[in-house]
Amino acid sequence: MQRRWRDFGEVQATGVCSVVYSSQFGNLEREIYGGKKVDEKVLYNFIELLMSQLIKLDGIAADCYVKFERRLQKLSYDNKDIALSPYNEYWRQMRKICTLHLFSMKQVNSFRSVREEEVFDMIDRVKGAFGKRLSEYDDGNHEGARFYELMLQTQEMFDNFYYRDYFPLMGWLDKLNGSMARLEKVFKDLDEFYQELIDEHLNQNRTNKTQDDMVDILLKLKQEYSAYLTFDHIKGLGATDTSASAVVWMMTLLIKNPDSSKKVQQEDDLYKLDYLKAVIKETFRLYPALPLLVPPESRDRCILERYEIPKKTLVYVNAWAVGRDPKCWERTEEFEPERFMSSSIDYKGAYFDLIPFGSGRRGCPGLSFGSTTVELALSNLVYSFDWELPEGTNDIDTLKTEGLVMHKKNALLLVAKVPDN
Repeated sequence: MQRRWRDFGEVQATGVCSVVYSSQFGNLEREIYGGKKVDEKVLYNFIELLMSQLIKLDGIAADCYVKFERRLQKLSYDNKDIALSPYNEYWRQMRKICTLHLFSMKQVNSFRSVREEEVFDMIDRVKGAFGKRLSEYDDGNHEGARFYELMLQTQEMFDNFYYRDYFPLMGWLDKLNGSMARLEKVFKDLDEFYQELIDEHLNQNRTNKTQDDMVDILLKLKQEYSAYLTFDHIKGLGATDTSASAVVWMMTLLIKNPDSSKKVQQEDDLYKLDYLKAVIKETFRLYPALPLLVPPESRDRCILERYEIPKKTLVYVNAWAVGRDPKCWERTEEFEPERFMSSSIDYKGAYFDLIPFGSGRRGCPGLSFGSTTVELALSNLVYSFDWELPEGTNDIDTLKTEGLVMHKKNALLLVAKVPDN
């Protein structure tokens, strides 16, 4: 039994109406945070209608819910992040920048050599660790380790409760319990890291540059879009570790399901990799990186059939529960990549049974970039090594962390062996 998403779904704001897709048994729950609840049967009809007409709703529920989330506002440089910015001219320009200049297929393909270099370097580091204990191994990637630690600290801030977000007159308690001090420290450390990265890219004598990366492109765009791009805007775009989280869950599920792992390794057509892609889809179904999508807020009152969605309604979609809904999927708790082998369903936002990246205007602009990275990393890990559990370990847990991105709570420890063939 899974507990409800206390951290995300239960917004303690009196008078705020929201649609919550609860993770408990995959049920849906609509709450007026003043005490009223809607009958479950009516609710299922409502949410089915809502999901079927999400495209219609997309133009109305376009604003993100960021008005009094202190942690989000601070860590996104006052809502300069494209995911959290309200729907306005700034958001439209940033979406344009991301779509045309950062995450277009042309740009994604241009980074192919960079992705391959990083993945091959990862494979070499795994080989370099052969025969060494974990405590003895140092891959030299200290900046990567520093960034990863900062991401974990940021996740903790997203999971923290701030009184001022829901009870403004009690905001002083955030200072008393140290929440504000921790938030300021994490923001300061993250800001320093981003600034060091920017300064490095501004250095004309940079020696290890082979081609422009994302930061280089953003710095060039800063000159063209000076009204919308400052250093804070570039920092606000930031980065997440969703791709890393996804690969960890995929490796976890393959180890727990050795038959599926063998099928991946035995694929003949290395250009299509149909079964590997099915594994990726099935993992996104069971363990979406963002279990609860960023909630849009309706800008106007609208009617969907006979259901009224009031102005300023928050629409929460729990992608974790959607992927385990028995009305959409058979054997919801089972890992079965085969269900996608003869199915046209994908995760790009057109099929609402599987929406780990969201859909419509608020869908993830980096979907192509992220999915390409995940596919390349997973394929090389699976085809380069035979993986098994450490001696004395019989199974792997699937405990999850709390926070915006769903990580595996306990580190995934595996033994890599070079295949005989």
